[in-house]
Amino acid sequence: MDIGIVSDTHDNVAAAERAADVFEEEGVEVAIHCGDFVAPPLLSAFEGLELHGVLGNNDGEISGLEATFDALGEGSELHGRFADLEFDGLSVAVLHGESKAEVEALAAAEEYDFVCYGHHHRRERTEVGDTTLLNPGAHFPTVPDEHRTVAIVDTLSESVRFRSVVEPSDDP
Repeated sequence: MDIGIVSDTHDNVAAAERAADVFEEEGVEVAIHCGDFVAPPLLSAFEGLELHGVLGNNDGEISGLEATFDALGEGSELHGRFADLEFDGLSVAVLHGESKAEVEALAAAEEYDFVCYGHHHRRERTEVGDTTLLNPGAHFPTVPDEHRTVAIVDTLSESVRFRSVVEPSDDP
């Protein structure tokens, strides 16, 4: 199974739609959003996917986000500030990650195969013992193109690949 990971879309509907297009191209069945959606309308980009999400520091309209997740169906769920998930036997922790020390401690505990987070607006893939620490990138207007990415996790090989969501017309 391929899992799509996205974070920090910050009301950037066009980027969320491009991320969903990448997920469709890659055959992603389940998507995870590591927070900072900002407003519920952004979530419509992920219709047709099972979407799991956590709240970020810029997610204020919580009841609207919860209702929109419920409307997505497909097993979609807004998990609050933390999600403990499992796919094909892989354990996945998801948090927004305002505290990098908290993220690193969670990875160092090696209780999860993957620790997915956002907030820092930089893609990252680091091995911490048996745990993969993963930030898929961000879509905030000031983020450099090399960090405007999503991550795809293959649960069988436990491999990670990053895909750009920058439109060719966005390139200088």
